[in-house]
Amino acid sequence: MNVVIFDPAFAWQILPRLLQAFVVTVQASLLGFAIAVVVGLVLAFLRRSERAWIRYPVVGMLEFVRSTPFLLQLYFMYFVLPLYGVTLGPMTIGVIALGAHYATYTAEVYRAGIEGVAKGQWEAATALNYGILDRWRRIILPQAIPPMVPVLGNYLITIFKETPLLTAITVAEVMHEASLIGADSYKFMEPMTLVGALMLAISLVSAYGVRRLDAYFRTRRGAPHAGHG
Repeated sequence: MNVVIFDPAFAWQILPRLLQAFVVTVQASLLGFAIAVVVGLVLAFLRRSERAWIRYPVVGMLEFVRSTPFLLQLYFMYFVLPLYGVTLGPMTIGVIALGAHYATYTAEVYRAGIEGVAKGQWEAATALNYGILDRWRRIILPQAIPPMVPVLGNYLITIFKETPLLTAITVAEVMHEASLIGADSYKFMEPMTLVGALMLAISLVSAYGVRRLDAYFRTRRGAPHAGHG
């Protein structure tokens, strides 16, 4: 039985290639997350609409997207949309797919945060005769957003860990590059180990940042003036 030994020299040789591809991974994660937080907020507002013809289709769409695998949605966008004349690059498709999929989750985060604002605050906004925009900008969102931030941070980490799936549509992210290196050199231990180390490092740093944010906002919520716009 042959024992595969990790080759440090080979690992050092391929590290620059993996780091270059890792930048693509980070870019896809951040762009996908940006789409998720923006579109998720829009979906949260639509889900709260008093018009049934708006609310029910949005609820149905949210449930459908959350109940189907991300990889299936990714394949659909990459292979099916071109049949209808929608042709985009793999990176663009990957970012949009990540953003659209996780927007359905961030929409629920926004909904929970908004519904967590005390009823008295809504009544106070009405009593002060605030318009819709001022009501949300000065009263509701300043209280709803802080509890959401740590949860949204966790979704950023989740998106980052899902990004290697983009290799299925040939996005040149770090897992794709590691697979190419392994196929060319017949050495998979070194590239896969380095990818695992890079993913672990960024996940740990991100998790620490989320915990710090959570502690910060918990402290702010406990301060005497917390919750007042």
